[in-house]
Amino acid sequence: MTIHWVGTGLSSVPGLRRLLRGAVPVTVWNRTVGKARDAVGDVADDIREYSLPALAGAVGPGDVVVSMLPADQHVALARACLDRRAHFVSSSYISPEMAALEQAAVDAGVALVNEVGLDPGIDHLMAHDLVNDYRHVAQPGDAVRFTSYCGGIPKHPNPFRYKFSWSPLGVLRALRSPSRSIRDGAERMVDRPWHAIDPYDAPLPVPERFEVYPNRDSTVFVDHYGFDRDWDIRDFVRGTIRLKGWAEAWAPVFAEVETLDGPEGEARLRQMAERFWTDHAYAPGEPDRVVLFVALHASRDGAAVFGKEWVLDSQGNQDGTAMAQLVSIPVAMAVESALQGRFAPGVHAAPRDPLLVGQWLAEVGQIADHMAKVNHLRAR
Repeated sequence: MTIHWVGTGLSSVPGLRRLLRGAVPVTVWNRTVGKARDAVGDVADDIREYSLPALAGAVGPGDVVVSMLPADQHVALARACLDRRAHFVSSSYISPEMAALEQAAVDAGVALVNEVGLDPGIDHLMAHDLVNDYRHVAQPGDAVRFTSYCGGIPKHPNPFRYKFSWSPLGVLRALRSPSRSIRDGAERMVDRPWHAIDPYDAPLPVPERFEVYPNRDSTVFVDHYGFDRDWDIRDFVRGTIRLKGWAEAWAPVFAEVETLDGPEGEARLRQMAERFWTDHAYAPGEPDRVVLFVALHASRDGAAVFGKEWVLDSQGNQDGTAMAQLVSIPVAMAVESALQGRFAPGVHAAPRDPLLVGQWLAEVGQIADHMAKVNHLRAR
């Protein structure tokens, strides 16, 4: 068996290094071989120039292919894996095209594993863990509130209240994306993130207030997380977290983004992204910070019966940025689990098996500077 790791960009290196230290051979693929050598050449013996035909020709049955490429390239790689009867791993959301490969993956006897990074990934693990806990006390009709907020923020806050650890263009495009969630028992549709910014008081060792907003379609995860249809879901929100003051600092950005449309608007977004990368990127060696808060509360006849929250706060260090570690190390864990046969054939997101969830969260806890499951009822 061989691991084929494709892409050595900003969020790849810590997890790749973990696998390179293991017993299974790793072939590193990158469009620019020199950049891959700069990243892992001290520990990698087999580094090759990436092209899909070259990779497909090297992959064999039982191998694992890891795609750290842009999400629009995952499906082509997954199809190549099906042809070669190899497993596939990525950190990205499962697209409709990826989901459509379910039967083909079952027929080929391979696992196509996605959503195993930070968000999506670690947040899924925490959600599954909380739902498993709640089931011990759950009753039909319980009023249930679920929130999950994640974000990369600067360890040392700046006036802009943000720094870019990945493409500013992706961040700007996301500002134009609508979201769908559940608030106070009703569906909530939001056209722009800044239309739905709320404060969030995080139960860190030193309590801290952030700003949060919903993104994407949260409601598709109600079933994914195993919520019973006889629970009264009052809130269900998956979203993004930012430093307090972010909305005020970004108000001019929101105002301009609101006016952009069509090809000219896209061109202007690219200009803005280039300027932001120049003005607000992390300096070499500058530590970043990642925070993640996943909470589940339930009440019955007006009285609280459950209230727990996973809290994660991690900062960059000599092993890499917090973002890179929390994205790529769970990817590496997924590769190890795939090699061990712990994913059945088919298309998967992050594991929901309680044993595997517990093992993965324990390893994530070794990365984070602070990680805890807070029992809000006990704290009262």
